[in-house]
Amino acid sequence: MCVADMKLIDSGAHKLRGRAALAGLRDGETAPMADWLREHLFGQVLPFWEPLIDGEQGGLFTCVTDSGEIVSRDKWLWSQWRAVWVFSRIYNSLDPSDRWRDRAEQIARFCGKHGRIEGDVSWALLLDEKGVVKRGGESIYVDAFAVYGLVELAAATGDRSWLAMAVETADRAIVSIRTLEEKLPHFPYPIWAGGKPHGVPMIWSIVFAGLAAASGDQKYAEFAIEMTNEVWTDFYDKDSDRIVETVKKSGGLYPGSPGEVTLPGHVIEGLWFQRLITAQLGRETHNKEEIWRVMARHFDLGWEQESGGGLLLAVNRDGQPAPTEAWPFGETKLWWPQTEALFATLLGWHEMRDPEWLGRYESLWEVVWAHYVDWEHGEWRQKLGRDFSPLTGTIALPVKDPFHLPRSLIMQIELLENKTPPRVATVLK
Repeated sequence: MCVADMKLIDSGAHKLRGRAALAGLRDGETAPMADWLREHLFGQVLPFWEPLIDGEQGGLFTCVTDSGEIVSRDKWLWSQWRAVWVFSRIYNSLDPSDRWRDRAEQIARFCGKHGRIEGDVSWALLLDEKGVVKRGGESIYVDAFAVYGLVELAAATGDRSWLAMAVETADRAIVSIRTLEEKLPHFPYPIWAGGKPHGVPMIWSIVFAGLAAASGDQKYAEFAIEMTNEVWTDFYDKDSDRIVETVKKSGGLYPGSPGEVTLPGHVIEGLWFQRLITAQLGRETHNKEEIWRVMARHFDLGWEQESGGGLLLAVNRDGQPAPTEAWPFGETKLWWPQTEALFATLLGWHEMRDPEWLGRYESLWEVVWAHYVDWEHGEWRQKLGRDFSPLTGTIALPVKDPFHLPRSLIMQIELLENKTPPRVATVLK
């Protein structure tokens, strides 16, 4: 579809077309759903973000309400680098319009000019509107998102200096991950004393895989496989058949409430990472059937039917909200686990051809249409409670993050249109 004129689509007709497209998938017709997802991305989601580009100072405003009101002009690099990935990937795979490449490069130039720091990580956490550092090296995840975005940006621009910046960032991160242990900068979540978090190997696995594909340096492929192996050897608990969020760094389950927490969305996201890593690197990270069995287990573990469906943020081994002292917002149904599960269930149907995966995909869309899509303002509502009531407090970061939702839509479109798993990263030619 043409995206020159970014206007919100008619919600009633859009939902009807979505349901028809879902029905078509049952008959193996993928084109209508791909077309509908393009319509949703370009007609419902991206129009929300276009006015929030800061054309004067650089970067993107993400401290905004669901209605698009700017509540702070601060710029969290966590979100800035994620937006770089989104705009670059749109240019690389969906719409080769200069607007997307230029958006990505403008944000990256702002980050590169103001956000580079010395220390255990390469990038500051928070800048003010003009780029003055307000909070420094507090998160290894900002570095991960920087590498992720820079690799895709290098392919979009053909500029190898962006790839060199990604390599520099990754090499420093490797040292920190291997040496700092529980002192690793890990905002916004604590690393419990004597413990280690699932998020580090989970997220860095796909980041290293993408860098390996883009740079041709196989050491990053080895790091990616090492990270995926760590998820299975250290974080998968056979007794409860789940991947837990915190384990003892010396091995075994972490005692007390922190060791009880599973994030279904995190697990689902990390497992689809593994399927894409296998497709791009040609290296099987784990038995495919086992990955999809464990994926289904975590979807069912997190699905909360009593209040109308949707995935809870954090649960224990029985699928109940995790202890509040370890994960205060466990009972929420944030937007991002739903977005990760949408792509994962579609990928599961593509790989396994099991109608149960398509049923999960359809159920998720019904919940999303009913509760998450903001038909008035564009985008989705990001913070909902167990009963889908809106939440206004800060959860993790005070941002409306332009990443999980557009990435999910992009990946679904790529899968349906190309009929192969999406690339971990677009490779610079």
